[in-house]
Amino acid sequence: MIIDSHAHIVMPPESFRFMAELVGGRANPHTTPNVPDASVRKVAEELVKTMDSVGTDIQFLSPRPYLQMHSVKPAKVTELWSRHCNDLIARVVAMFPDRFRGVAGLPQYMNESPETRAVPELRRCVTELGFIGCLINPDPTEGEGPTPPGLGDPFWHPLYQAMVELDVPGLIHSAGSCCARESYTLKFINEESIAIVSLLGAKTFEAFPELKIVVAHGGGAIPYQMGRFRSWNVRRGEKETFDEQLKKLYFDTCNYSKEAIDLLLKVAGTRNVLFGTEKPGTGSARDPVSGRDYDDMKPVIESIEWLSAEQRADVFENNSRRVYRRAFPKE
Repeated sequence: MIIDSHAHIVMPPESFRFMAELVGGRANPHTTPNVPDASVRKVAEELVKTMDSVGTDIQFLSPRPYLQMHSVKPAKVTELWSRHCNDLIARVVAMFPDRFRGVAGLPQYMNESPETRAVPELRRCVTELGFIGCLINPDPTEGEGPTPPGLGDPFWHPLYQAMVELDVPGLIHSAGSCCARESYTLKFINEESIAIVSLLGAKTFEAFPELKIVVAHGGGAIPYQMGRFRSWNVRRGEKETFDEQLKKLYFDTCNYSKEAIDLLLKVAGTRNVLFGTEKPGTGSARDPVSGRDYDDMKPVIESIEWLSAEQRADVFENNSRRVYRRAFPKE
């Protein structure tokens, strides 16, 4: 089985109209979204067709991160938008329960504690909608003003406590970027790198040993700068090596490069890497060398010669089953 652990919902036109009304009216008064089943089914069938074209059996669906509007004022905008996106995902999952699982987008807002809106929405998504995980944006300000503390800070502990209680992992995935020097793609990579160092440096997993964190896009820059952080750990007098600490995290394969994936698998270990494509998304463009889309990652994993059949099975399927335990409750 091929499980794509990192994918995003395709929004129907009615959702974008609702978004425009939310932002334009600043959620006051807000309108009620009206997306008919036919529109939901149309985008869901398009997703299934895309999955079939690349051999994917199941996708874990979350909201499109750069559209989460975490910095749009007032906070009610992202609260209503997050709820709409999550409800839409739940409808897609209900239509195709053998092909999709839901991953919650959280209504994080600027420097507001996650306990205020994010945790209640996570509980709703897991207990009422049957979702299996959530996204975590390390910088809900999206570059607008002072950033919140790093993910290792107690500021985030209410979210981690809820994740452990509900037995759901979090996918570190930044959202939009309001900075002229930083596209949202670059923002993703920078925030992932900062998040890893913050989480490991703060001993977060000593406080929450059952916490499961997946770092998107191959871990930002960290797996490719290991020498610097190995040295940093020694200079800080850490008992664990940086490599040992890194094994507490999981990573996906959304970086669209065989050379980078090869290195990631060697550095992070084949039991800590989950197959992910984000297809359709940023990587859905034709590679002139292979003739495939950059995000057609299944052949890339299959072409890494040193992987055993067991290791490939871990990346394609088993690791996602181990990390997202709610995804297959009957097994």
